[in-house]
Amino acid sequence: MSIFARIDQIEQQMNSLDNALNGVSSRRSSAAKNTVSAQDSASFQSMINSMTEGSRFNPTAVNSYNSVSSTAPGDHGQYDDIVKEAANKYNVEPALIKAVIRQESAFNPQATSYCGAQGLMQLMPETAADLGVKNAYDPRENIMGGAKYLGQLSRMFDGDMTKTIAAYNAGPGNVQEYGGVPPFSETQDYVSKVLGYYQENKGIN
Repeated sequence: MSIFARIDQIEQQMNSLDNALNGVSSRRSSAAKNTVSAQDSASFQSMINSMTEGSRFNPTAVNSYNSVSSTAPGDHGQYDDIVKEAANKYNVEPALIKAVIRQESAFNPQATSYCGAQGLMQLMPETAADLGVKNAYDPRENIMGGAKYLGQLSRMFDGDMTKTIAAYNAGPGNVQEYGGVPPFSETQDYVSKVLGYYQENKGIN
């Protein structure tokens, strides 16, 4: 998943932070409205750190989409059994799961993006936790979690594969806002590549 989904999460947290700071300000006397106590400052810094944790730039990044750290790609057929299990459980085509894995990590289970996405299907830590994934670098956990998320997105967008793929990259909020693939060059290229890999996996010429 891309930096756009991470930005969505940070914006929501910033709104919550802004509301919290407004509450602090309203409780202060007029003489102290423009100052922040040491305790408030520490709390503010803590919240900022939590929002940006995992999103620091990785100077070894090489992937053009998620900037996945440089390690050797994996075997395309190595995880077929897990992919089939996940596909059956979450009603997602194996060809789509493998297409997403190929684009996200090139089948490298240890891949990590500069924004903190992890493993084969590049799950953000918050998303992984919501999906019940405890170790995103475990291939089975990661694929099962990623397939579950794809299934959720597919249901959200009434089985529209293009929107599902776009939402996996840019976040469902952006897809809903724009009524389809968002006007982000990264997401547009991402959708094109994943659909191409899907067609290859299905043997579609």
